[in-house]
Parts: sequence; structure tokens; C-alpha cells
Amino acid sequence: MGMVKGVEKVKSISRSKMKMWMIRATTSVLLWTCVVQLTTIGEMWGPRVLKGWPSCFSHESAAALEEKVPAVPARVLPPKRVYKNNGYLMVSCNGGLNQMRAAICDMVAIARYLNVTLIVPELDKTSFWADPSEFQDIFDAEHFITSLRDEVRILKELPPRLKRRMELGMTYTMAPVSWSDISYYHNQILPLIQKYKVLHLNRTDTRLANNRQPLEIQKLRCRVNFSALRFTSQIEELGKRVIKLLRQNGPFLVLHLRYEMDMLAFSGCTQGCNNEEVEELTRMRYAYPWWKEKIINSDLKRKDGLCPLTPEETALTLRALDIDPNIQIYIAAGEIYGGERRMASLAAAYPKLVRKETLLEPSDLRFFQNHSSQMAALDYLVSLESDIFVPTYDGNMAKVVEGHRRFLGFKKTILLDRGLLVDLIDRYNNGSLSWDEFSYAVKESHANRMGNPVNRLVIPDRPKEEDYFYSNQKSAYCLQRIPWIL
Repeated sequence: MGMVKGVEKVKSISRSKMKMWMIRATTSVLLWTCVVQLTTIGEMWGPRVLKGWPSCFSHESAAALEEKVPAVPARVLPPKRVYKNNGYLMVSCNGGLNQMRAAICDMVAIARYLNVTLIVPELDKTSFWADPSEFQDIFDAEHFITSLRDEVRILKELPPRLKRRMELGMTYTMAPVSWSDISYYHNQILPLIQKYKVLHLNRTDTRLANNRQPLEIQKLRCRVNFSALRFTSQIEELGKRVIKLLRQNGPFLVLHLRYEMDMLAFSGCTQGCNNEEVEELTRMRYAYPWWKEKIINSDLKRKDGLCPLTPEETALTLRALDIDPNIQIYIAAGEIYGGERRMASLAAAYPKLVRKETLLEPSDLRFFQNHSSQMAALDYLVSLESDIFVPTYDGNMAKVVEGHRRFLGFKKTILLDRGLLVDLIDRYNNGSLSWDEFSYAVKESHANRMGNPVNRLVIPDRPKEEDYFYSNQKSAYCLQRIPWIL
């Protein structure tokens, strides 16, 4: 009898386990069915999916979720432009972030004009900054490609067959002539692309003239600059956070204080430096063979307005312009040469000096360290949004930011007349001008240098001396907010 009861007990336990297993299996099948159904129409994921599958979700829960989740409009891409492909154009950019940015705009316009396929540009990794960043580390590559597809076909890399030829050294490489008209590319460059199928341009800065180009070419240069070249989401989000932190404390001025070691070594400007620093900067200049000018008279260059303002000169200039001493000043620059010693007078006049490194935690900038172009991209975003932008030297960042702020509605950008300023500063320092006289002269001379609309300087036989296209675009090209700018 005991044995029979034991057997029945074992059978009962087995039936219970079997029943539990069946419940679990059935539940798993039902859940998997729901997942498969939802995944099948994944591109329509959202409240409408939830409403469409009552077997998984009730109408009530779907309706409630639909109220909480806002509808995201589908992105409408421009239609692809269909054209006979004449070959492939590869480009290796040179210089810093903004020099490369302008070059990319030019290369897109050239590729469009020649009806060729552009390979996503390679960024400079051999310059003074030695930044290893790839294009997609700084710019949104997918947006760059898709937003321009109605103009030019852009690929991330060459097709396999042509890529193998390139790896075997069978690609023609050259540097195009600077400040060339677009007709030069049609007459000299296009035949080379058609002959070799792939052409590699290894220098891209200032390769397209500022003026006298077809209107559609000029429009496209603007479109690439103001729409297609979008920074990565990581850079954009961090830039927004810096701007938000600044805005919490009121208006702010961005000072592009170009008083970094590389700038001083390259320019030979040593105003205020001690003998050891002068020797260090000179050694650095000789160490870079592509910096052609070696023997430089710093005093003469400064008097000609060809040196960046020193921190001390900058402090005097801002005070003379009646810039509020309580305004936040964001320093958009690398490490200032001479450190705190050279920044002392500026910090005394404007105590609310901040940098990205002081606003953010070290962990926020961890992935940006030793990536100068990514750090420059952060400064670029903050510069665009500032109440006032003041560059102390007319380098590439100063020029490109100036042009972008014009596009955004002629935002206040104080363009310093360095040649005039250093003369006024010297006269004030030697006592031949009182403070009131000095301040009046500075304000008077800069009244029309605040980023307001001005006619472009056009010099047909001296293209290098013309206004840079990306600092002052003609209104007919860029400033009318052309409808196709996305």
C-alpha cells in the first residue's frame, strides 16, 4: 500500500512539472510571436504599432502611450541626382579644423561641377597638432552623404577594385593650383580623372578662388558649410551643455585668444616673451621645414598688424571698448603660452574667465584629449552662440566663425584692427595718450567692425588679398536662407 501511494505521489509531481513546463512554453511562444510581429514592421515602431496589435497590448494602454510619446516626423531625403560618373575624387585635407572645413566645402563643389564621385575626405594627421581623428570622429558622415545626394554622389571608400589599385600605388596624386577658377578644374583636373579613374588631391586649402565662380557653385559651398557639415552628436551635445552652463550665468563673450605656442612660433611674434621663450619659439619654427619664414623681426611684424594680440593688449582693448568687466569670457583656445603669468592682466580686468576645462568635468572631455580638432569643434559651437565673438588674430577659425555668424543674422563679431591697435596701445603706454583719448580712438575705429553687412573686397589680379569667401559671403550666395538648405 505504501509503495502504491509513493508511485501515485511521484506521478502527481511529474504531472505538476509537466503542467508548469507547458504553461512556460506557451507563454514563451506567445511572447515570441508578439516580438516577431513588432519586429516585422520595425520601421513603423511607435504608438501606431501598439494600437495595431491588440493581442499584445490593449487599446487603452496604446492610447495612453501615444499621448506620452510624441510623433517623430520621418526625415525626407533629397532625391538622388542621376549623372554619368566621370571618375572618383579622393582628397586629403591639410591644416586645422576650420582650414579643413573650408576645403571640404570647396571639394564638394568641385566634385559636383566635374560630375565625379567624391570619397569622404581624409583629415590631416601630420600637422603640428597630430590629431588622429577621422572624418566621422568630427562630422556626422551619414548626414554629410545623404544631405548632398541631390548634388553629388559621396562614398565612404572606393569600390573594391579601385581600392586595390590605390593600395598598389596606381592612383595619380597631385596638389592643384591655389586660388584656381573652376574652369581650371574642368580643363586640367577632369582629363586626369578620366584617364586614371581615380585622382587624389593631397592639398586642398584655398584651392578654389573666392570670386567669379558660377552662382550654383557658390551656393553649394554655402550649403555644405552651413548644412551638410554637422558635427557628431557627441560633440553637439557637449557643446549644448557648455552653452547652457554659460547661459545660466547671463550673457557671455567668446575670446579666440590665439596666443598659443604654435601660433607664436609660426608667426615669429614674441611681444612680452622673455629670452628663454624667444629661443624656444625660434627652435620650434626651425623644426618645421614647411614653415617657410625663418628669420622674423617680431617688432616690425607687430607694427604691420600681423601678430596676434597679446593677453595684455587684449585686456586694454576690451576695456577701451567698454566691455562689461562682469561679463563671462569664454577662452576659445588651446594652452596660452606663458600660462598664468601672461593671463594675469586679463584675469584682473575680467575675473569671470572660463574655459571648457573649467566648466566641464575631466570625464566629459576624456574622449577629446589629444584630439585638437574635436576640442576646436566644441569651441566653434560655443563661438557661434556667444553674445559677442572677439578673435585676436584673423586665422581660419576667426574667419569661418565670422562668416557663420553673419549667416546667423550678423551676430556681433568685433573684428580688431591690430595694426591700429598696437600703435594706440604703445602711445597710451608711453603717456602720449590719456585713457579717455585712447578709449575714444579704439571705439571710433571699430564702430563699423562689428560683423555688420559690408561689401566684399574683390581684387581680380590678387586673389590672396580678397575677402575670404567663408568669412564674408555675398548675400546672393548664402544669406537669403536658400530653400534647399536643410
